[in-house]
Amino acid sequence: MDEASEWVAVSAQPLAPDELAAWATRRDCGAVVTFCGTARTTSTFEHEIIELDYETDVDLAESRIRAVTARARERWPEVRAIAVHHRIGTVLVREPAVVVVVSSPHRREAFEAAQFCIDAVKRTVPMWKREVWQGGSAWSEQSEDVVDVGDLAP
Repeated sequence: MDEASEWVAVSAQPLAPDELAAWATRRDCGAVVTFCGTARTTSTFEHEIIELDYETDVDLAESRIRAVTARARERWPEVRAIAVHHRIGTVLVREPAVVVVVSSPHRREAFEAAQFCIDAVKRTVPMWKREVWQGGSAWSEQSEDVVDVGDLAP
């Protein structure tokens, strides 16, 4: 493969799903699957959310995401390109907080690998989320224990 096949980023910059999908499109791929996890108004605190604030250690998060993409490639070797970008800092309602794009020759592998990637990122990357509403904010209480990528089911 001459083209880059992985693009991982954790950044405060707005995410660009269309740019990631264009990057992942390959001549030999009939499937490009894009997942966007967007900030929504519903809250664990029963307030209407106006924005989310994400925090993480960028180096650790990117390292964990790369481990996820490597695991996806082991499970779906026909996958050609994987992009996983996660925002940190302030994310307004309706803006993407995370984008996963996977391309492969066939749709089944692209869908399965994309779902694996987003589920694995949520379980393996330490990411803290503050929910902000009119007149207040609090750290989200929704959490799972962060696990090692190697501990995920094969």
